[in-house]
Amino acid sequence: MQRKIAILRGINVGGKRKILMSDLKAMFEALEFSNVVTYIQSGNVIFDSKESAHTKLAEQIRGAIKNKFGFEVPVVIRTVKELKQATDSNPYYTSNSDINKLHLTFLNESPSEENIKETERYDYAPDLFTIKDKDVFIYCEGKYHQSKLSNAFFEKKLKVEATTRNWKTVLKLVALGGN
Repeated sequence: MQRKIAILRGINVGGKRKILMSDLKAMFEALEFSNVVTYIQSGNVIFDSKESAHTKLAEQIRGAIKNKFGFEVPVVIRTVKELKQATDSNPYYTSNSDINKLHLTFLNESPSEENIKETERYDYAPDLFTIKDKDVFIYCEGKYHQSKLSNAFFEKKLKVEATTRNWKTVLKLVALGGN
């Protein structure tokens, strides 16, 4: 069994695509995942799974959500270990960092080198970003929702699905994962 985190995009936003966390947890348990824990309404689920393939798990969860709730939801999977490695490698995170300015965009797969290089040509200073494998570390001087460094920006430029969490949530998910 491996400790995993499912990061769902676009649920419970503005009264649309509503899923109660108790219902989401029950769905995960019906899929035979164990030690299921949800965190806040934005769709963060920590669970144990025998399945190691992230893509297969994401498709299984996406299909179950479609069947149970009637809408499509992008799903990104990480192990707790991968998430911990990401927190350790954030170039904008130090002991003095204002974590309210930090965000992590999770990519469902590694983008091509060509798409990374093309995306890195964009400069939206004072907002900054660094792409490392399947993670995009973001520093926003202002509010994230006002930044051009959105899910839509990274999906369009990198040609992969993405979802973003603030740094406080990322740290909490690592803590809840137990690693």
